[in-house]
Amino acid sequence: MTLNFTKMNGAGNDFVVLDNRDLSLSLSKDQIAALCDRHRGVGADGLLAVEPSEAGADFKFRYYNADGGEAEMCGNGARCYGRYAQTLVENAPSILTFETVVGQLAAKFDGDLVEIAMSDPFDLELDVDLGIAGINRVDVINTGVPHVVVFVDDLANTDVIALGREIRNHAHFAPAGTNVNFASVVGDQHIAIRTYERGVEDETLACGTGMTACALILNILKGTSSPIKVDVKGGDTLEIGFVPQENNAFTEVTLKGPADFTFTGQIEIQ
Repeated sequence: MTLNFTKMNGAGNDFVVLDNRDLSLSLSKDQIAALCDRHRGVGADGLLAVEPSEAGADFKFRYYNADGGEAEMCGNGARCYGRYAQTLVENAPSILTFETVVGQLAAKFDGDLVEIAMSDPFDLELDVDLGIAGINRVDVINTGVPHVVVFVDDLANTDVIALGREIRNHAHFAPAGTNVNFASVVGDQHIAIRTYERGVEDETLACGTGMTACALILNILKGTSSPIKVDVKGGDTLEIGFVPQENNAFTEVTLKGPADFTFTGQIEIQ
């Protein structure tokens, strides 16, 4: 089968994007993993598919990790998805909506920048002791997918892959596992992060829901106000907005940053 695709990246987090509005595509987990393979396929952190809405939004958002497994949400993927979907609409409005597993989201466009109105976070756990050497505490929050946040003093020399893999597979997060973020404060309302991403099973250049998780945990721990700038390994700086509520809850959570087209192409898949 010949597959038409678009390659996009959001702050270095890269995706294969497909137009499946006619629901003609039904790719297997192995086919998706093959497309995302960086040696034998297109190469990507995940796959995005645009499908028709079932609940009154403009589109339906489908996201698959590089291993082919479907995930609930991806912040950088949502920004790329929104900008791609904008090209499918004649005289597209400044805001598009799309439904996800975790609720309806909205993408607001500002040139090459896309701001995503994220779902409200949940499943907060503070000061969790996992019994891992060198890790005194972790904080847990779900910003569309589950995340662990670990603040460290020396981000550059943190062993993100080894520690990330250990935390990702810890029994506390079984059976689904978790994403793991290491963060450090670099200035007023400004942090830097590195992320070990579940499903990719490696460090990625950026993770939108991970950035969001780190910013919200920073607010809880230190009272840092919105918006918070986040530097990612891919070299970009993104912005997280939010409105704190009682009992460490948040509303009006947003993620703003670049969403770029890389190339389009065709590939034969088995």
